[in-house]
Amino acid sequence: MLSHYTYPQYPSRLPPGVAPGVGIAHAPLVVVGAGPIGLAAAIDAAQRGQNVVLLDEDDTVSLGSRGLCYAKRTLEIFDRLGVGDAIVDKGVTWNTGRVFHEDHEVYHFALLDAPSYRRPGMVNLQQYYLEQYLVDRIAKLPQVALCWKNKVIAAQAGADGVTLDIETPDGSYRLQADWLIVADGARSPVRKMLGFDAEGRVFQDRFLIADVAMHADFPAERWFWFDPPFHPGQSVLLHRQADDIWRIDFQLGWDADPEAEKRPEQVIPRIRAMLDHKGYHDVKFSLEWVSVYTFQCRRMPHFRQGRALFAGDAAHQVSPFGARGANSGIQDIDNLIWKLDLVMRGKAPAALLDSYDAERTAAADENILNSTRSTDFITPKSPVAQRYRDATLQLAAHYPFARGMVNSGRLSTPTHLWNSSLCTLDTDHFDCLLRPGSPMDDAPIERDGQPGWLLQELGGDFTLLLFTDRPEMLGSVLTDLDPQGSGQVSTRWVVVSEQPGTLPGAVVLHDVRHFAAERYDAREGTIYLIRPDQHIAARWRHPNAAQVRAALARACGH
Repeated sequence: MLSHYTYPQYPSRLPPGVAPGVGIAHAPLVVVGAGPIGLAAAIDAAQRGQNVVLLDEDDTVSLGSRGLCYAKRTLEIFDRLGVGDAIVDKGVTWNTGRVFHEDHEVYHFALLDAPSYRRPGMVNLQQYYLEQYLVDRIAKLPQVALCWKNKVIAAQAGADGVTLDIETPDGSYRLQADWLIVADGARSPVRKMLGFDAEGRVFQDRFLIADVAMHADFPAERWFWFDPPFHPGQSVLLHRQADDIWRIDFQLGWDADPEAEKRPEQVIPRIRAMLDHKGYHDVKFSLEWVSVYTFQCRRMPHFRQGRALFAGDAAHQVSPFGARGANSGIQDIDNLIWKLDLVMRGKAPAALLDSYDAERTAAADENILNSTRSTDFITPKSPVAQRYRDATLQLAAHYPFARGMVNSGRLSTPTHLWNSSLCTLDTDHFDCLLRPGSPMDDAPIERDGQPGWLLQELGGDFTLLLFTDRPEMLGSVLTDLDPQGSGQVSTRWVVVSEQPGTLPGAVVLHDVRHFAAERYDAREGTIYLIRPDQHIAARWRHPNAAQVRAALARACGH
């Protein structure tokens, strides 16, 4: 039990229409694992009108802070899922990180290099709060049957779906899922039941995580120490969380005994030494949660296995420095659900889901590469690597060129899908990097005289984003373009204009401060085709209807 948080206990339930021991029940979509990834998957699918059965073997939210840092792109996805405000309001916002070597600051950095974004660079929030907000959101979505205390004990894949055997306090039952999303964590029992595994590298080092309750005036920043005097020869990371809870990570070394290191008599002196060194001799603290982890960078060869789709830690795992685990998992869902929805509705071929595998395995490889490099820098494995790291830190304190070589964890950024088969390559010249495959950039706008944000105005469908101050421009394109698009996929028009106004058949946004046009290198008549996950599928200066329809068909996997 935590001093500041009371864990909810959710009642067990069976999926609708299920009677233990009576035949095989059926569900079009089943998600296993009610952590952040599984909860997000269920919400996203339900918001698109799909009925979802979500199974979890526990009856409460996660223990301890675990996933902690949520990046700007992830916060934008949470906005679409209806929980962004709750997370930002409760969490600790930060934009500055500081890197120390021994007792000296080497340098500091800022996450955002441009003003006027709705969401900050990072928000810190304990995972149990995040999960509770997602569960509360699900309570408002009748399409989701969230079934606690439903433990999957066997899984068998077939050509038309996956059959699950499930134990509950009310008895056992079998469930046939047309589609299964596996989001049950790094150890993923369901992945093993289906005969798959993750491959990769386990690093020979251990870190202690401690959630500490204390009143201290450390700023809301990320502080990382290499070889600090209070923990010599190792590394330490400090983050502030909600409710005056501080997350401290201590490097322990491979020879440390995990069980012994979690004991209060081992943890408390480490924290006391850090506080005393910083001059906080009178600050009192208490331990909230302690864990020991080992760095691992692994992934499955493929995230799609027939009718089973793997996401989050069940599909890939990275070491925690850089906040690439939970952020990447949420982006898995953002990529997957719109595609699965189109396939389930018969509006796109099942092969569209192969693009989920291709795009997100590429993202996992990018995250694993960054995480591996961070781990190698933080925990040198040879005398030569140690000398290189220390020399780099010494140079970085005086020379800016060396600061880019310091690696205390490359922080999570969205993956650019520039090589995706769903992209239509540029035929026109643009002077910005928001090319096909890039995630969209936000910008302040006004709609009907009210301030807002560009990303807020995008729905769950494909969007044609037109930059024009000439209303007649929209009329000609809209008349020629089949609004159902290829495969009866719906599209919507959003017009960005330097002038306020309204247009029939379109949402009109006033680019009051010219940020949108500048960030998208927009000229009169520029059009972007935006995917439902807010990635750019195509862009043109002056397209014709055939080009737009072809790009839409390609983006749907045709």
